[in-house]
Parts: sequence; structure tokens; C-alpha cells
Amino acid sequence: MIAQQAVPSTSAGDTAWVFASTALVLLMVPGLALFYGGLVRVRATLNTFMMSLGALAAVSVQWTLIGYSLAFAPGNALGGPDWFGLIGVGAIAGPYSATIPHAAFAMFQAMFAAITVALISGAVVERIRFNTYLLFAIAWTTFVYDPLAHWVWATDGWLHKLGALDFAGGTVVHISAGVAALVAAMIVGPRRDAGPARPHNVMFTLIGAALLWVGWLGFNGGSALAADGTAANAIATTQAAAASALLSWLVIEHMRSGRATAVGGATGAVVGLVAITPAAGYVTPVSALVIGALGALASNVAMNLRHRSTVDDTLDVFACHGVAGIVGALLTGVFATKSVNPAGADGLIHGNPRLVLVQLLAVVCTIAFSASVTAIVLLRLRSLKSLRVDQAHEAHGVDLSEHGELAYDHVMHVERADAA
Repeated sequence: MIAQQAVPSTSAGDTAWVFASTALVLLMVPGLALFYGGLVRVRATLNTFMMSLGALAAVSVQWTLIGYSLAFAPGNALGGPDWFGLIGVGAIAGPYSATIPHAAFAMFQAMFAAITVALISGAVVERIRFNTYLLFAIAWTTFVYDPLAHWVWATDGWLHKLGALDFAGGTVVHISAGVAALVAAMIVGPRRDAGPARPHNVMFTLIGAALLWVGWLGFNGGSALAADGTAANAIATTQAAAASALLSWLVIEHMRSGRATAVGGATGAVVGLVAITPAAGYVTPVSALVIGALGALASNVAMNLRHRSTVDDTLDVFACHGVAGIVGALLTGVFATKSVNPAGADGLIHGNPRLVLVQLLAVVCTIAFSASVTAIVLLRLRSLKSLRVDQAHEAHGVDLSEHGELAYDHVMHVERADAA
């Protein structure tokens, strides 16, 4: 067999790093499934896993057919049809990196789109119909995620041209998903027995958090699109923020209750990872420590406020992703420095207060757009078909009603034995 010649314009090292990062972000999907799956009740474990895996499949198909082109092809508020079906997206370097194949960039971005909609599922677990959720995943990605990605990351996106900084998805991924989750929780409605429910498997949640942490190094580090100093800095800031947020969360818990919980530690780590995402390639590791700690504080406060409300955001997606994403995006405007990344900008503490205003505009526009379009999509779906399972199926568990299977078959046998 004759070896194929490498494409001259691409770098093997950069390409290998983006391939590895794509795999790491893909790993985050089962990581999220474990993280969420451990927090729900036994009767919804399988369904919670399936919503993450189902989103990965549905969005990957959408991304291949139209999503990538809508998000990144040349256009105005939205991309065009130039790359529908990934036609023309191949081994040659594309407009977003001169050193990796265009197809490698497209697949790396596909993983971002998939996990974003999977995040939303945590707000409506234990009650939404699985087939309706898959339709929502496709529609939401098309009408919310793709336009936002174009605004922020496309070469002709209006927020990109304005100078908004979002290294790896603070606005596009986390704020958009967090706001959509809050809207979805309100429209779908609360669980019928939404009282306090203990996580059924804390070890699942801890393992899921660990996988998310590992995957996030590719999520943020890979967003440099090169195996270079910017990627190294992104990995360093990601690690610093996650560790800072985890410790901050445990301190807050200990001050409040005298205990530091495992679920709290896992939650804190994820919150820190969220908060640093928009800033990872633009700030120093010391700034990342501050961002992680402030993100943990803000999310913890938001979570406690939500618990006092009537909104049943089951796994606190808005508090963890929406709030931490907002904090990270705004603090990017404070701590960003060209000494870390000349392609970025200096922030407030480096003499450029304008960046804070640009970041604030990006945050406000993301919140307004995601909230309004998410509501339209869900209300339209509700008019066409039922959004949630009926009361009997919710009581007996969505694993059985939506999939005809159980995560733990022995549980059903025990229940039958008790009934007999």
C-alpha cells in the first residue's frame, strides 16, 4: 500500500492535538450522563443516560447535514448553505485554522454542539418524553445554538467582529444552555412529586465529574486549535479554576452546615470548569483561581435561591451553567490580557474597560435570544405533541415508560416480591 502524502498546509502535531481534543470532548457526553444519572432517582437513571447519548446522535446528524454550515459558513446573522452535508469540508485547511484539516475543525465543533443540548436535559429529567426531547434537541440546535455560534465564532459573526471574547463556549455553550434549561423547566412544569430526593448513586456523580474534568482539558485546550502555548495556558487555567471552585464550594458548605459533601465537591469542580471556559485562553492561571472561586460563590447562591422558588430545574442547570457562564464571560472582560494571547484583548485591569461592556452585551444578547427562541420551540412542540409523560408513568418511572427497560432490573424484582 502506498502511503498517502500529508496535506502540505497542515501540521501533524496540531491535527493530532485537535483529534485528541475531539475525543476528550466526546468523553464528556458519557461523563455528563454519569454526573446527571447519579443525581436522579433510580426510576429515571436509564432515561437520564439516554438523553445525553440521544442528544449526541441527533445533533451529530443535524451538524453533518446543516448545522456546521449554519454555524460557520459565510453569512450574516446565520451562515449559509455552502457546507451543507459537509461538502467541501475535507483534508485541506479551512478558514478557522491554517494548520488542521477543515474536517477536523468541523468534528471538534460537533462535540460542542452535542454536549450543549445534553446539558439542558438536566432541568427536565424524570418527566419529559424522550422522543419529544430528541425533536427539541434538533430544533434547539438549529434555531439557538447554530446562530449563537455564528455570532460569536464565525469570521463574519457580529459579536465576533465587535470584539467579544469566548474562548471555548461561555456564551455559546453554557449561558445558552443554562437559560434554555430554566425556560424548559418552567414550560414543562415541575415534577409531580418534586420534593427533596437524595441522589441515588453518588459514586456515579463523582466518576462523571472526573470524566468531565478530564474532557474539559480538551474542551478548553483544544479550542486553541493548535498544540502551542495558548493551548498550554488554557489547560493550566482550566485546572486552576476547577480546583479553586471545588475548594471554595467545600468551604461554603462547611461554613453553612459543618460538612463538606461529595456531591458539593463534584458540583464545585464543574462550576469552576464552566466559569473558566470563556476566559481559558485569555487570562493567567492566577486570574483563573479568582474566576473559579467567584463562579462557585455565585452558583452556590443561585442554587439556594432556586431551591426557595417553585421552579423545578431538577439538577440546577441554570445555577451551575448559566450563572457560572455569566460570571466567566464578564470576568473575561476584567482579566483578559494580550500578554497571554495577542489575538485576544486587554481587559479592565489592563486598561481597557470597553471589553467589559462588550462582554456584557454578548451576555445580555445570549440570554435574550436563548430564552425567547427556546420558549418558541417548546411551545410549538407542546402544541404538536405532549411534552411530558402522563402521571402514572411519571410515578412508576420514565425508564420503564419511555424505554421499556430498567437501569437496575433487580429493583423491579424486589418491588414485585414486596407487592406479592
